[in-house]
Amino acid sequence: MAQPVAMKKSEAHALPEPGTLKDCSTEDLYREILLRLGEDPGRDGLLATPGRVEKSMAYLTKGYHEDPNRILRGALFDVDYDEMVIVKDVEMFSLCEHHMLPFFGRVHVAYIPKGKVIGLSKIARLVEVFARRLQVQERMTRQIADAIQEAIEPQGVGVVIEARHLCMMMRGIEKQNSSTVTSAMVGCFRQKETRVEFLSLVRQPGM
Repeated sequence: MAQPVAMKKSEAHALPEPGTLKDCSTEDLYREILLRLGEDPGRDGLLATPGRVEKSMAYLTKGYHEDPNRILRGALFDVDYDEMVIVKDVEMFSLCEHHMLPFFGRVHVAYIPKGKVIGLSKIARLVEVFARRLQVQERMTRQIADAIQEAIEPQGVGVVIEARHLCMMMRGIEKQNSSTVTSAMVGCFRQKETRVEFLSLVRQPGM
């Protein structure tokens, strides 16, 4: 692996001219952030940090470049089945759009087919697409439900997300044991009987 090239002290602390940020690389912008935090980007431990952060953020936000409808439509199957399908405890990691701090938890997805089902792995893949963006939990819950509804037009869709937010745990009110639960119910999942069945199955212990 190539070793990072050490910057001169003057280069490390050089501020961009006003109006030139659009011409800076992403690495330069992260280097500038380090400067404004009071750090020295020229010291050994931080030399490669801007590049690492650039790659990390590109991965954590890769969902912007992925099409959820294309992912789902690539694994649709005609099946004569009209009972509830549930994929639960899907691990989820995302970034809060307000503070760009992580929130993480579990996603439970259910739908009742109407002639078509989705390959099970694509449900988890769909969660990943929406999680790898700057998000709020409420919107992501609705996006997952709407994407499934649009792709296969089932009798209904239910989505529940349980998550913990570092913007509440590390800063602000600093409540480490708090969690947030959101739900989106579409079609027949708005009916009490179907919703209760879904929520009771989600609460059952896994395998």
